[in-house]
Amino acid sequence: MIPADDLFRTWFAAVESRQLSRLTFAEVRRGLQALSVLYVERPRGLAAGTALDGAGKRAAFALFYAPLHFLLVREIVRALGAAAPAPRLIADLGCGTGTAGAAWATEAAGGCQVSGVERSGWAVDEARWNYRLLGVRGRAIRGDIAKAVLPARRGAIVAAFTVNELDEEARRRLLERLLAAARRRARVLVIEPIARRPFPWWDAWTGAFLAAGGRADEWRFRVDLPDRLRLLDRAAGLDHRELTGRSLWLDAPSGGAPGRGGPAPAHQVP
Repeated sequence: MIPADDLFRTWFAAVESRQLSRLTFAEVRRGLQALSVLYVERPRGLAAGTALDGAGKRAAFALFYAPLHFLLVREIVRALGAAAPAPRLIADLGCGTGTAGAAWATEAAGGCQVSGVERSGWAVDEARWNYRLLGVRGRAIRGDIAKAVLPARRGAIVAAFTVNELDEEARRRLLERLLAAARRRARVLVIEPIARRPFPWWDAWTGAFLAAGGRADEWRFRVDLPDRLRLLDRAAGLDHRELTGRSLWLDAPSGGAPGRGGPAPAHQVP
């Protein structure tokens, strides 16, 4: 098995070659600057599909945000011990370019299958390519996460940077489905950024997860980024030497109800 850090760097080098064969570094940088405005200032612009409406923003997402998402999800999975026992199937809701489910799968001993659902056809194609490069047994389809089949026992579900993009009614229905899947002993992981502006729905979801025996965390991880990722970070006026995020987690241990107890404090990995 390829060591995890080597696998990430080998994959990132392939992503870099793929994206910079199509656009110049300056074009990707401009795309990243435009994309970061949506992430920081107008997050609901992501839901409207404007995040991926141009070649520059698509390349920036694939080369910058997707690898950062991979690293953040991988560290959260490690910190939660979510990869053992290895789930048989990970349903990745709103999978984007596939990195959240892939990050979890590459941490699972013996590997597992990933099933991604995403509305962007471009992102679905990128997810399939990423699965191949990362050695993940995965399939990605274009579709609506509201209609995605959720796994039960020995399965897992991840919704990373997805829930905030939904409207209120879709979010309510998704919460009900995730809690029902957890009662059928699926593991459920929801990840969102620590945003400058509060997400009105987060407190209600936190309460629901805690009531079901889950946990809520805020995370800070120090990471060593590849050179090109650091260059893009600085060129766009960003600083990701520390990755941050928050998560909701429902475990499904054998012989018991889901959950690990109450809320946990913020974690920092040196």
